[in-house]
Amino acid sequence: MNSYTHSSLRRRLLVGALGLAAAGGLVAAIGAAAPQNTAKVLDLKRDTTTVTRSPMEASSYADVVKRVAPSVVKVTIEVKPSNTGFEGQQMPGFDNPLFRQFFGNRMMPQQQEPEMGLGSGVIISPNGYIVTNNHVVDHARDVKVTLADGHEYTAHVVGRDPQTDVAVIKIDAHNLPAITFASSSNLEVGDRVLAIGNPFGIGETVTSGIVSAKGRRAGLGLKYEDFIQTDAAINPGNSGGALVDVEGRLVGINTAILSRSGGFQGIGMAVPADLVSNVADNLVAHGKVVRGFIGISVQDMTPTLADSFNLKVSKGALVADVTPDSPASKAGLQSGDVITKINGQDIENGTQLSLMVGETAPGRTLNITLTREGNTKEVTLTTAHKPGSSDSNDDVAGANSDTGSLNGVGVSDIDSGARQQLDLPEHLHGALVSSVEPNSAAAQAGIREGDVILEINRHPVTNAKEAVDQTSIASPNGRTLVKLWSHGSTVYIVVDESNSSGSNSKNGSDDSNG
Repeated sequence: MNSYTHSSLRRRLLVGALGLAAAGGLVAAIGAAAPQNTAKVLDLKRDTTTVTRSPMEASSYADVVKRVAPSVVKVTIEVKPSNTGFEGQQMPGFDNPLFRQFFGNRMMPQQQEPEMGLGSGVIISPNGYIVTNNHVVDHARDVKVTLADGHEYTAHVVGRDPQTDVAVIKIDAHNLPAITFASSSNLEVGDRVLAIGNPFGIGETVTSGIVSAKGRRAGLGLKYEDFIQTDAAINPGNSGGALVDVEGRLVGINTAILSRSGGFQGIGMAVPADLVSNVADNLVAHGKVVRGFIGISVQDMTPTLADSFNLKVSKGALVADVTPDSPASKAGLQSGDVITKINGQDIENGTQLSLMVGETAPGRTLNITLTREGNTKEVTLTTAHKPGSSDSNDDVAGANSDTGSLNGVGVSDIDSGARQQLDLPEHLHGALVSSVEPNSAAAQAGIREGDVILEINRHPVTNAKEAVDQTSIASPNGRTLVKLWSHGSTVYIVVDESNSSGSNSKNGSDDSNG
């Protein structure tokens, strides 16, 4: 392994030897998957008109609740017992009479009883389709649904989408009170909303609040996070319940709370109704979500990144990487492009682009407007089927701010040992980050040991020496634009040493379908 050292008045490029409440897993519901039938079509009741907004708040929502509450159900699940790890055998050491004297048989392994769980769901079609959260029915062995009138049914899981935490279950019933979907895109911060569900299993409960924010990313580990945030009280058991507007139309499915205590603290998250309807349509038709794919990794454009790319507007989705032989590659998209519109609709950030592409079926045409080196270009491409399963991750993004000389960063060449240890692709070439000083601007910007530097200030880097050479060229504003390969994804970051502080990054928008 070749190592290189470079030093200057303000910088040392250190070189050293290389010395990682609410998403469910990917396991299908046990014994509950329904046979896939691509001929099925989910006919949802929709009302896309904008809610009536009045400066005078209603004195009561009783009529709305009476109309909507029958559409919300209690979901009870039985989960396969946890494995004790001893396969019914006595735990080591518990044959000692001293332990039995104090504990009797209480700590002896016994046959585990099935575990029970509670959640909520919303009837979305008269013939028995119900939407809930993936984490409610994940790992379920049996699913029971109790209607508002007390009737109980056995349900089967039609399909689950762990990427959005949405699932569809079905009961054998007809003429059910299906809820009407509103267009969640018409919601505005400040609109009054009602949350209906089964918190703590105490029975159907209604709480009220307002829309606190839209397009919220809550860091739940989901591939697509575009939550409606509300201060309507949401507690354990509300998961999968309805968030409705003052006209009783579904605007979201309650999913998670941000809480230090585990209970309501004024920050609840709901999956927007527009996303729910798209996922539900796919789950009923195909048993899974069929997402479009164009083959790019994207991240949010920030003011710092816009400055580094000499752009006047800090909006859009920055293309960090392009998958070879993908629709994007064939259409001529390049790393460093900034996508500003798709089919005439403005793109504010990478998350929005990711959602738009993910909701576009394969085989559809996308007209993309982008900025490259200060010039506006138009390209057209056709979405493809997403490679692999619907749960694969193909693109990632992040944003960072950096300039200067990567003070406190150690690099080395990528040898066969490092490639094997870090599971680096054979085609990957660059400068391996072997050390990062904790208080450096590079560390604050998000550079970590094991990352691979691919470009510095738009100049390709294939080994450690080239990285050292590029950092010897001072950036005029103290900021360095770095392209990294990090944990399987390609991202741009900016390391800002103009004031010895870096802007955080590698937290951009994940475009697993883009």
